[in-house]
Amino acid sequence: MTIDETEAQSFHWLVDMLESVEVGLVVLDLEFRVQAWNGFMENHSGITASKIRNRVLFELFPDIPEAWLTRKVDAVALLNTRAFTSWEQRPYLFRFRNTRPITGTEDYMFQNLTISPLSGSSGQVEKICLMVYDVTDIASGKRALERANEQLAKLSMTDRLTGLLNRGTWENLVDAEFERYRRYNQATSLVMFDIDFFKKVNDSYGHLVGDEVIKHAATTAKNNLRQSDSIGRYGGEEFGIILPETDVEGARIICERIRESINDSVVQTTIAPIRYTVSVGIAQLDHAAKSYMEWMQQADEALYAAKNGGRNRVIVFDQL
Repeated sequence: MTIDETEAQSFHWLVDMLESVEVGLVVLDLEFRVQAWNGFMENHSGITASKIRNRVLFELFPDIPEAWLTRKVDAVALLNTRAFTSWEQRPYLFRFRNTRPITGTEDYMFQNLTISPLSGSSGQVEKICLMVYDVTDIASGKRALERANEQLAKLSMTDRLTGLLNRGTWENLVDAEFERYRRYNQATSLVMFDIDFFKKVNDSYGHLVGDEVIKHAATTAKNNLRQSDSIGRYGGEEFGIILPETDVEGARIICERIRESINDSVVQTTIAPIRYTVSVGIAQLDHAAKSYMEWMQQADEALYAAKNGGRNRVIVFDQL
């Protein structure tokens, strides 16, 4: 075999490899006219190399961010060095449908992109090569892991039965609100409330019905709060609410609304309709409380005063 034949054979192998490799290869001139378009790009775009050759890339792919890609290509050409972007920076350059059966949950192909300069015989950059890598499997797996971690973080902060903040998370917010008061001295109130005669509900109808009553109390209370308020399940049938920037009279209005809503409602359970009431204690924070625990104790004392006073009522700590 002659040297020319060997070189021709090598060139044929190279072209065949570029056409079959599972990486998108696009060669552009500095005016963004397509000079080369391999089999990967044909398969995923549905556009043949002969059809796209010498066409401006942005004309056929208007979804490509022209200003962003132009800045990238100009920098690569000027500095004669490669640039790389990952799917985390930009999910894709070409809006290709995801065709992988394993990662079928993703609508589009996630892509990493390498932009490389191609110099001519003079040493000047004359063309640009885009290498497009399909990283959908990696991106899909990482996104699924992130969603799972977010869900786990949420579960660690919330009460499973009611969906409210759990005791630990809610107490941390009480502590933070106490410290905020010490800095800014703004009115803020704490509420503790629980379900009256809840043991009778459990004894008469069972714990599943009791759970329905607890969920109803949680939902009713939350629906009567403002976005800035924080409610948590303190334990069993007891709940706590932080009312920031709210004095005792404002807190009383909110708590009476919750108490009346619960008093006037009926829980339709699978065994029987249940009516129930709640007792509520309020403590507006002042300098007498030396810690957030003392503040919580004040609200708890008001709650027990409400229960000892006949239940289904709202009591304020400073009235004890």
